[in-house]
Amino acid sequence: MKEKILKFLPSAGVCIALGALPAGARAQAQGSWTMKAPIPLARNEVALAAVGGKVHVIGGGIDNVAGTYHDEYDPATDRWRGRAPLPHGLDHIGAAVLNGKIYTVGGFTASVHKDAQPHVLEYDPAADKWRSLSPLKSGLGSVSVTLLDGKIHAVGGRNPAGQTVATHQVYDAATDTWSERAPLPKARDHMALVAAEGKLHAVGGRFGASNDKTDLHDIYDPATNTWTAAAPLPTARSGLAYTLYRNLILVLGGELAPNTFAENEAYDPKTKTWRTLAPMPGGRHGTAAATTGGNVYIAAGSLKPGAGAVTDQLIVFTMP
Repeated sequence: MKEKILKFLPSAGVCIALGALPAGARAQAQGSWTMKAPIPLARNEVALAAVGGKVHVIGGGIDNVAGTYHDEYDPATDRWRGRAPLPHGLDHIGAAVLNGKIYTVGGFTASVHKDAQPHVLEYDPAADKWRSLSPLKSGLGSVSVTLLDGKIHAVGGRNPAGQTVATHQVYDAATDTWSERAPLPKARDHMALVAAEGKLHAVGGRFGASNDKTDLHDIYDPATNTWTAAAPLPTARSGLAYTLYRNLILVLGGELAPNTFAENEAYDPKTKTWRTLAPMPGGRHGTAAATTGGNVYIAAGSLKPGAGAVTDQLIVFTMP
């Protein structure tokens, strides 16, 4: 039987079936994308988090000014609804989910990379309320955040002076306290940070300007509090969306003027190898990824570098 894959026409936002591909091409384009109901308010540099089977899109900027936006998507009904706004207008936020609650870390108040904030916030979906937690010791924007062993790790980012940092901070929700861990081998931000097989993977990012991208892939072992180098990201890029999906570390999108990246590359921590999955339709950055119900959700962001072609699209990736 001839295999078909689905791909979007970026200009029209519709899905079409492409004809059979050679075996090698199919292997390079595993998975498919679909488009769902658009987010009510187009914006970029958002955070995403999935909890209770719903996808939350938090913060982001419009006309280079960060807002308190918060929308929730229900995959079961393909509908959006507004939720309690952030206490502060923020973009470039780090986010993680722990014990059914969403935690956000840092963020900028405006673009480009202005006034990094130390805010750490907790959202309770059941109560639809935010509360402030123990802040970072210094403001950070474009900080990468993930959950490992029940604690929230915040790695890298950009400080209020606009400099990239190598800091590695860990939040314990039980005690509402932060502690320090071994810093990144090299300071960077706009990178992917995913926990898999009991370790952290810090992938890609940039050292300074958006054209100062990297393919670095560093693995943190909490047992030894050390970082080691691993197989580099096949396509060096920054401004990434990232998530763990089917035990694979997905690194999606990015920007490098005058274009954005459509790449969807996955690292298998068991085989220690990268593979190429079906690219995102149109390419984008300034978005984030969340996994729930066997799918990966990507919402909002920009189809062009910076704040170019800000989109309201919600696209969903699935592997067979």
